[in-house]
Amino acid sequence: MATQVTATAGVRRGASFLRIAIALQTLTIFLQSVSAGLLLTTSYGETLHGVGARVMYGASMLYVLAAVLAWKPGGGPSRPVWHASGFLVLASVQVVLGIAHVPSVHLPLGVLMFGLSVLALARR
Repeated sequence: MATQVTATAGVRRGASFLRIAIALQTLTIFLQSVSAGLLLTTSYGETLHGVGARVMYGASMLYVLAAVLAWKPGGGPSRPVWHASGFLVLASVQVVLGIAHVPSVHLPLGVLMFGLSVLALARR
């Protein structure tokens, strides 16, 4: 009985960490859109957008970690791991496109990532 209670608490904790990670990712993607606007209008926008890209990428990696921790120890579903891994791939493509200065794909991909991240958050 005690093992079941401990396992249930572990699953809840993993799910909470996963929800926080998704929320953080969603927030960082949103802030990237704000810094993109600043990129077009201020001298410090490029610096903010570059720093924001690193933070967003870190948030995507945290999402993968949270998904693995929610899945492996607690025995939860593996679907969040696949979703988080897909986000990390999208974030990698987004960074490459930003560095290569391909706004025709970089901007719509950012909008798609924000929408998918909001959807993932709503499902949690």
